[in-house]
Amino acid sequence: MVFSEKQESLVKESWEVMKQNVPELSLRLFTLIMENAPEAKNMFSFLQNTDEIPRNNPKVRAHAVKVFKTTCESAIQLHQKGKVVVADTTLKWLGAVHLQKGVMGPHFEVVKDALLRTIKEAMGDKWSEEMNGAWSQAYDLLAIAIQDEMKAEASAA
Repeated sequence: MVFSEKQESLVKESWEVMKQNVPELSLRLFTLIMENAPEAKNMFSFLQNTDEIPRNNPKVRAHAVKVFKTTCESAIQLHQKGKVVVADTTLKWLGAVHLQKGVMGPHFEVVKDALLRTIKEAMGDKWSEEMNGAWSQAYDLLAIAIQDEMKAEASAA
């Protein structure tokens, strides 16, 4: 899988812009996820027992930052190493947590759609199909790595 220097730079540059507005983008990301898959709400401990996404909840922000940063890091690894190389312990943990929460393939697509829409809105006229493709490819390969770890975790259980 070839991930070009240009793709890596598109992801990194857009993340630098988005970092300036993490609270709003975090809220937007989770709002889109809940709009597209209301049933996913119970998979997030910080969204249980509430009918709305808490605006100032540090856990919402922290989780959204993990999604953005891990996807960005996977883009850097894709360019440098040709594959997603998340630390083994992190990947095992991500696989275990996603398995425990009952996350399935379609849930990854919901998050991807919300992620790409959030980026498009955040970047405004700087957004391009090329940028969308770079984030999309980085996210897809990260999601595959997590799903592979979920399968390994399920097999070991």
